Amino acid sequence: MRVRELAAHADDLGFVPRPPVRWLDPPELARTALKAVLAGVFADYGDKREVQAALPASTLEPVHRPAGDLWLDYTADLGDGFDATATVAALLAAPTLAVDGPPAPDGSPGARRTLPRGHVLVLGGDEVYPAASARAYEDRTLGPYAAALPAPAPGTPRDATTEPTLLAVPGNHDWYDGLTSFLRVFARGARIGAWRTVQRRSYGVLDLGHGWWLLLLDSQLGEYVDEPQLEHLRTHLTAHLRPGDAVVVCAAEPAWAHVGDHPAAFDQLHFVERELVHERHVPGHDEPVPTGAAVRLWLSGDAHHYSRYAQRPPTTGPAPGEAGRDPRSVQAVTCGLGGAYLSDTHRLADSVDLPAPGARRHDGTPRVPYDRCGATYPDQATSRRLCRRVADPFGRWWAGWRNPGLLVAAGWVQLVLVALLAGLLDLVTPGSGPQTVRATSPADALRFAAVVLAWGAGPLVLHVVAARLAPRGLVARSVPATLGVVLQLAAGLAGLVLLTTVPWPDALSPAGVVGGAVVVAWVSGALHGTEAFALLLVSQSTGKVASWQMSGQAVDDHKGFLRLHVRDDGALVLHPLVVDTVCRDWELARTPLGARPVPAHGLPRVRLLEEPVVIARKGFAP
Repeated sequence: MRVRELAAHADDLGFVPRPPVRWLDPPELARTALKAVLAGVFADYGDKREVQAALPASTLEPVHRPAGDLWLDYTADLGDGFDATATVAALLAAPTLAVDGPPAPDGSPGARRTLPRGHVLVLGGDEVYPAASARAYEDRTLGPYAAALPAPAPGTPRDATTEPTLLAVPGNHDWYDGLTSFLRVFARGARIGAWRTVQRRSYGVLDLGHGWWLLLLDSQLGEYVDEPQLEHLRTHLTAHLRPGDAVVVCAAEPAWAHVGDHPAAFDQLHFVERELVHERHVPGHDEPVPTGAAVRLWLSGDAHHYSRYAQRPPTTGPAPGEAGRDPRSVQAVTCGLGGAYLSDTHRLADSVDLPAPGARRHDGTPRVPYDRCGATYPDQATSRRLCRRVADPFGRWWAGWRNPGLLVAAGWVQLVLVALLAGLLDLVTPGSGPQTVRATSPADALRFAAVVLAWGAGPLVLHVVAARLAPRGLVARSVPATLGVVLQLAAGLAGLVLLTTVPWPDALSPAGVVGGAVVVAWVSGALHGTEAFALLLVSQSTGKVASWQMSGQAVDDHKGFLRLHVRDDGALVLHPLVVDTVCRDWELARTPLGARPVPAHGLPRVRLLEEPVVIARKGFAP
């Protein structure tokens, strides 16, 4: 059964399976924007992280620590549509996963291997969409995850495989209610099916063993790291670091990928690296003392794709095909494939310097180049193709078909615009009144449209020229708005010309003409106005508007997560796992504790996106 059919069984399930968020529906867009603004305001005046300073504090400890090697799963950007979120949850819950290896260089299938379930699951941010609330968490996150891995039946041995530990980092969508719901869900030691939460704050430290540490960072909408959090991390991480220790930092945003456009984007993570990992303040010493530890892996979601940047070795380049695979290189990995819409990858920079030139807090630390290495998901050619689909009105991924509210809004906007243009046309050809569209020939309407469009394009040209002269200011940032207005004007003029081509019957009264024109203008405006908006999206190569090319499609296929293995030899092995098509057909499995949805045809096929990435505990000599 499909999601809508499952929703009819909400009483049995204990939650309501939800469809994907339609991000370009105007009401949804307005609600999310309002909550984002309010979150920023309340975060400034009521920072929940400072309140957390009164809560119990300790190093995080798994509910059950495995006797041998530790396996850790990482996923982020979940809690959107049921199909995608529940598919990833089911894969994470499977006791073992048989995964296909990446194809060999000769094109032959890669070796198949079996990976065990993680003993610890880390949710890397944005655990719910579109905004945090108790109901949203219940329906979009907790319900699917509890159903995927139900609590062990009485008498079942309790260990790290039957009761995995669950940790979470808050992202911007978790902050949209001031972090209230996040703390209630993840910081009270509650069960989510068989998964057990252990944290008491929105940040924390976990000893992964074999010299590895996991740092969960709450950056509060990217603003700063608060003093109580810094003190907590100094006490439970920095004070315990020893020379040769390695740290994995889970951040809510891949700041390393943004430094090309925003040089200060990495400042916060650079500060964390220096103040909490590289140095410790010791009483009696005026200067901080080096810990001998290092950040060896940066992890983040927020961008809904997979990409990997690797520290460039200071020596000669590696062998062909092995770029970014030196175990001594620091890795910076983005994996936001947990359930939200797919993002593009073709705009990612080929290389970045960290800290970036122009960083506000640069402290003299040598800049280290990082290169984008390995596979991206989606690959860049696919990313370009997917982005263009949003403007194809004959495909099911068109902005209008994926966001019905956008069609409705465009219809009303265009109806008003066509009415204004018809009034202007009546001024040019006076005497027609309400029947202007009947009295005007298509040729005259076309000439009128060409003149009006030329006048509208003039300010756009001037705006673009001014933006080229001042590429960093408000003038440049507002070019898409001007272009959008001109495109909507063109759509309105097309609607007006269309009205003049309609063969209105002579017997039709003026009121009938007006009524018919309203209907035609609304339908034409819904289609033309939405297509004009979609063309605006694909015309942009950077910025917020360009990101709507993918969010407007709400692509729920192409999902994945990371499975990390902390080996007893001191190395950490990262397995990027992806599933190309999520489950859309479900059936109800009846259990003594109630019903739960399971894939009707079994779990989808999982594959390794690239060969496992080995990260040594020790890196290049400074």
